[in-house]
Amino acid sequence: MVFRRQPNPVRAAGAPAADGGDPAARAGDVAFENAALSHLDSLYGTALRLTRHPADAEDLVQETYLKAFRSAHQFERGTNLKAWLFTILHNTYRNMRRHDVRSPVDVDSEAIDRAADVAGADRTPEQLLARATLDVNLQAALDGLPDAFRQAVWLRDVEELSYAEIAAVLDVPIGTVMSRISRGRRMLYEGLQVRRMDGERRVATR
Repeated sequence: MVFRRQPNPVRAAGAPAADGGDPAARAGDVAFENAALSHLDSLYGTALRLTRHPADAEDLVQETYLKAFRSAHQFERGTNLKAWLFTILHNTYRNMRRHDVRSPVDVDSEAIDRAADVAGADRTPEQLLARATLDVNLQAALDGLPDAFRQAVWLRDVEELSYAEIAAVLDVPIGTVMSRISRGRRMLYEGLQVRRMDGERRVATR
C-alpha cells in the first residue's frame, strides 16, 4: 500500500504555520507525523478488514491520517498514539457507512449474541493471532466472524490494544468489549477446527 501523503492542510491554504516558523515546534510536528506513520501497516490491515476492498481501505487510511495531522494538537502526549489513530479510523469508517445507504451501520446486538452462542472450547487461538502473518485457515476463520467480533478480536489479539482502548475505539462499554472478545475467540476456534477437519478429510479421500 502506498500512502498518498498530502501537504499540511493549513499551509496548503496559504496560511502561516501555527508555530510561526519556530524550528523546535516544527521538529515536534515532524516527530509526531513520523510516529503516526509508523502505524501505517496496522491501520491499513484493519481498514482492509473493515472495508474488504483495497481501494476503499487506502481511502480510509488516507482520511484517517489527514484528520490525525489536522488534530495533532488534540493528542495527549504520553498516551497511546496507536489507539488514538485507531479511534479516528473507526469513527471515520462509521461516518462513511452512515452516508452509504447500501451499508447500514446499525448493529443488531441480540443477533450478534445469538450468533456467538456456540459451544465453549477448552482453549482459544489468541496465541496464533499474535503472529504477524496469518495462515490460510486462520485468515478464513477470522474473516468469517461477524463484524463486531472480528473487530474486537483483531484489535486485542493482533494490534494488542487494551480493553479500555478498544472500548474507546469501538465506542462501546468495556464489558461489551470483553464479551465480544471472549465469544469471538470461541467462534474463531470453532471455525478453525471445522476448516482443519475439512482439510484432513480432503487429504484422506485423495
